[in-house]
Amino acid sequence: MVTDNRFQVRRVLLVTLALNILVMAIKATIGLLTGSLSLLADALHSITDSANNILGLVANHFATPKPDREHPYGHQKFDAIGALGVAAFLGIACFEILKGAIDRLLTGTQEISITASHLWLLLVVLGVNIFVAFYERSVGQKIGSSILIADAKHTMGDVWVTMIVIGGLVGIWSARNVDLPQLQWLDVLLAFPVALLVFQSGWDVVRENLPWLVDEIAIAPEAIYEEVMQVRGVRNCHAIASRGIVGRQVFIEMHLIVNANDVETAHQITEAVEDRLEQRYAPVRTIIHVEPPEYMSQYISYDADPGHK
Repeated sequence: MVTDNRFQVRRVLLVTLALNILVMAIKATIGLLTGSLSLLADALHSITDSANNILGLVANHFATPKPDREHPYGHQKFDAIGALGVAAFLGIACFEILKGAIDRLLTGTQEISITASHLWLLLVVLGVNIFVAFYERSVGQKIGSSILIADAKHTMGDVWVTMIVIGGLVGIWSARNVDLPQLQWLDVLLAFPVALLVFQSGWDVVRENLPWLVDEIAIAPEAIYEEVMQVRGVRNCHAIASRGIVGRQVFIEMHLIVNANDVETAHQITEAVEDRLEQRYAPVRTIIHVEPPEYMSQYISYDADPGHK
């Protein structure tokens, strides 16, 4: 049975939304005061953090695992759609960062006026980012929420971005002491790896959630076959199909031949198969089509045999 964890997800998203707005405001303020392109780009990245939280709250509202008449397989794909929305925001952020960096290269850099107080405040921001990332990932893994795990990955990318930006700003701040004005270009140059990290975060989110949306195979049919054939009374298992994501929700279909001469015994065997698959891959919804012995087949995968019934 799938557990409805939307309340926990909503609570985490509200907490992280408040923290992300605070982080974004601090980065944007310091970026405007100092004229740092890389820090303004990082603030843009943080804006997407807040937007992702809002998107996650909306998606989470619709992502109930309980089926109804209109959605007999539940609503959990809304969760994956929300995660892909996160990736879309990341793509926009990547484009804006690259555009700003190229414009600065073409028009010339400007002096960055960073102070020690600014740097200490950015270190506090970094600590908040780290807390948010680990908090979301911990809860997301515990309750199996793709939107929280996806957002944690995004926030972890923000941590690395902020570390790179702070490192560059420390170099620019130190340039005054060593009389190296060329270090001002660090701000522009660091905007490019920031964009690459943002793009990588978005790609990871797409790669992890697309299989759910396109009904990619969830479990190798050979693995399901091995589990089912260990159930007493099963003679043959074929035409196996599965979709979903293990640990979140899996749907399995199969054709089964059993050692039974009456419906009641056949039903007991199919229930034993369902229980075994539930213990191994929970949560699972299994559909079993019982067939007579003459329909026995060596083709494990669904539709591998064009003549299967």
